[in-house]
Amino acid sequence: MALFLEFLAQQWVLVGAILVLFVLLIMHESRRSGPSLSPQQAINLVNGEKGLFVDLRDAGEFKKGHIVGAVNIPAAKLTERMAELEKYRDKPLVLVCKMGQQSGAAGKQLKAANYERVYKMSGGMMEWGNLQLPTVT
Repeated sequence: MALFLEFLAQQWVLVGAILVLFVLLIMHESRRSGPSLSPQQAINLVNGEKGLFVDLRDAGEFKKGHIVGAVNIPAAKLTERMAELEKYRDKPLVLVCKMGQQSGAAGKQLKAANYERVYKMSGGMMEWGNLQLPTVT
């Protein structure tokens, strides 16, 4: 441990540069998958601009409870079923998963397919439930 601390003290410029690069990498990756929205921001965006919630959970979880009007396209089948979203290409798409982690990868896929208005709902359905927002079964 003493050697590690000595290295940090002697190579502070190198360590600082690595930290800056790490932060920039995280920022870059988050931008590629679309910005994050709180559940309330997502509701306002979808209602105001006639957007769509895309639920990325599997069909079983979707049937237990989902956002009103959401379309269920499991994350594993997004590439196959992307054509279902074609009519929403110019509308905002808000990606929703269980805890907000799978939506990043799905957002990258949609961005790569030239969907411009892709957003991730932070916290996913767990946050939606914590806020006691309505769901349907």
